[in-house]
Amino acid sequence: MSQVNSMVSNINHAFGIPKLGVGIFLFVAVGAVILGGLKRIAAMTEKLVPFMVILYLTGTLFIIIANITTIPAVFVSIFKGAFALRSAAGGIVGAGIATAMKMGMKRGVFSNEAGLGSSVMVHSSSNVKEPVRQGMWGIFEVFADTIVVCTLTALTLLSSGAVDLATGQMTAEAEAVGSSNLMSYAFEQAFGKAGSAFIAVAILLFAYSTVLGWSHYGSKAFEYLFGTKAILLYRAIFVVIVLAGSVIEAKLAWDISDTFNGLMMIPNLIGVLVLSPQVMKCTKNYVDRKMNHKKGIRPMLSMLEDVQAVQAAALARDEDED
Repeated sequence: MSQVNSMVSNINHAFGIPKLGVGIFLFVAVGAVILGGLKRIAAMTEKLVPFMVILYLTGTLFIIIANITTIPAVFVSIFKGAFALRSAAGGIVGAGIATAMKMGMKRGVFSNEAGLGSSVMVHSSSNVKEPVRQGMWGIFEVFADTIVVCTLTALTLLSSGAVDLATGQMTAEAEAVGSSNLMSYAFEQAFGKAGSAFIAVAILLFAYSTVLGWSHYGSKAFEYLFGTKAILLYRAIFVVIVLAGSVIEAKLAWDISDTFNGLMMIPNLIGVLVLSPQVMKCTKNYVDRKMNHKKGIRPMLSMLEDVQAVQAAALARDEDED
């Protein structure tokens, strides 16, 4: 719902299309794929997203370079806000630390899914035989997503004039477009209406592909719990919620998202702690074989013995061919 809400808000800001109209379009577009099986729409989106990511990152770098003289003040403002060196909205100095930590955790988790367990469905679908190698990609994903992309986004917003660096509050002009449209505002300051139009289209593609991915996550979980025949019910509910996400208030959409992310994290982190000794064994095995070049060590590719035997044999054949 939060993805859909952001998407609808940005398209409304850039093109003036009513939110309900955009919601109905998404209702049909998502339903066509997950209910109607029109996979070509999803395939086209998959091809366009990397191109839009490159354009987005290029745009953020252009804005940051164009406003390079403000970057020192931006970093000062970030550290003042994060470490509560100024009072927040007239409150006690120090209250900002809790707010910064809370928002950082909520948005960081939403950004990279670290600790939620949802991204495991993507990683487990890869054709990489070494689980440790795939795990390394998972770690890189968190770094690229949060440290690189989110930092560029923050620097773009703060250097564009959307925020008063002295107070940490949004400017009147940015307040008028709404918090969901801040990147649209930042790009519009640099590139005119074409900038806000680009952000709207980019978010449409990013969010649409994400929504389709999440529908798959949920349908597989629903199938595990209730059986294959129940999937259609889940998909129907999912499509209706897409429409609901387009018309509810942004704050409510984010609150719902944060609440369910927190509930999802609890059982997953318990599982992570229980499985951590196995992770350590697999990692040590991989490091000894691949980095320390120790001989005669059997690859540890699974915690299940029958799977381990099959995968080890396949890996040995691949290494012989290489």
